[in-house]
Amino acid sequence: MNQDKRPTAQVAGRTVGGGELFLIAGPCVIESRQLAFDIAGQLKDLAQARDLFLVFKASFDKANRTSVGAGRGAGLEEGLSVLADIRSQLELPTLTDVHLPDQCAAAAEAVDVLQIPAFLCRQTDLLVAAARTGRTVNVKKGQFLAPGDMRHVTNKCEESGNANVLVTERGTTFGYGRLVVDMTGFRDLAATGHPVVFDATHSVQRPGAGDGRSMGDRTLVPALARAAVATGEVDGLFFETHPDPDSSPSDGPNMLRLDGFGDVLDSVLAVHRALR
Repeated sequence: MNQDKRPTAQVAGRTVGGGELFLIAGPCVIESRQLAFDIAGQLKDLAQARDLFLVFKASFDKANRTSVGAGRGAGLEEGLSVLADIRSQLELPTLTDVHLPDQCAAAAEAVDVLQIPAFLCRQTDLLVAAARTGRTVNVKKGQFLAPGDMRHVTNKCEESGNANVLVTERGTTFGYGRLVVDMTGFRDLAATGHPVVFDATHSVQRPGAGDGRSMGDRTLVPALARAAVATGEVDGLFFETHPDPDSSPSDGPNMLRLDGFGDVLDSVLAVHRALR
């Protein structure tokens, strides 16, 4: 796509898209206030050193767990308090998932971006409630959805008065317990007229493959991220990262280790510079 015609959106008063890469990163779920602050601080340093606009991501609740007994996070009140404090004290834009329409207003007070989980991307009431807060809305493409069908999803936000929408690829269901990324689908996502984000870590997830929990293969993340950027259609990159992913209660197998995250960013940025 012509860089001059790349779609843009506003996040916390900053224009994203338009050919410049931005970053969404953080842990899968808020485990504790201290850990969330530690990760956010390290990510801020990594992003600033590379002149990358960073949105810090963490979920206050993971409602779509494989097992009913799986840990879900800090909860709405405490989780939003942590995100609001990271936003104000570290001066970082923040993002979190919302699962129900009645969560949107409270979340919008604490964060800059409301994220619609992939499984819920067709839920009209949720999309409308998120859009009407006026916050940027990041919609993850359902694992079951063709990329071109995301135009119907983004239209729901636009018709609710909000054009600040991001669309995120996170893999498509392929057989049992595996996802694939269709690199040709990024052009269809870009045709929605909104910046395209690639969620590299959830794309290597193996849903339900761990006998009651999801598995994944984090070693595949860097190559997929480089390939996505090489299509020339991706505006933002989404990574979940953690100091000790295997200790995380959610998505550990596909999260990147924080101490190696800078090297991954550098390899992806090298592709972006070569493409331009």
